[in-house]
Amino acid sequence: MSLSLHTIKSNKGATKKRKRIGRGNAAGQGTYCGKGLKGQKCRSGVSGLKRRGMRQILLKTPKERGFKSLASKKEVVSMDLINKHFKDGETIEPNILFEKKIISTKKHGVKILATGDLKIKNLQFENVLVSNGAVEQIEKMKGKIKMEKTKKERVNKKQ
Repeated sequence: MSLSLHTIKSNKGATKKRKRIGRGNAAGQGTYCGKGLKGQKCRSGVSGLKRRGMRQILLKTPKERGFKSLASKKEVVSMDLINKHFKDGETIEPNILFEKKIISTKKHGVKILATGDLKIKNLQFENVLVSNGAVEQIEKMKGKIKMEKTKKERVNKKQ
């Protein structure tokens, strides 16, 4: 007999027939199907992970602690970037920052931080949030900050 794919067989005793549990006493496992008497182990739908030490593994794995806010974060722009990309007297707003590829998206808003020193005069900031340190630097360089009223301010004004 020649060796080919349809003539290959596993050795005798290499494979074992699967236990067909719960098929009556005559199937060879007896009344309790080899699972013993009552308890969680004998029930259907319960994994054996607890018996196999999975509980210890679950307890030992580090869990992520704390809280992560789902609220989107503002795009941050430093004074160094403003010095690099703008000239005297220009206006700075989210659209312009996005066009110059300083920020990746304008959806969540922009905040100007005071990292670095501002060296450009007469800048106008529109519709951007500005940190306290940045406000001092902008006012020192005779710049102006215009901010549209936020939703909170409009609601408070109506009341």
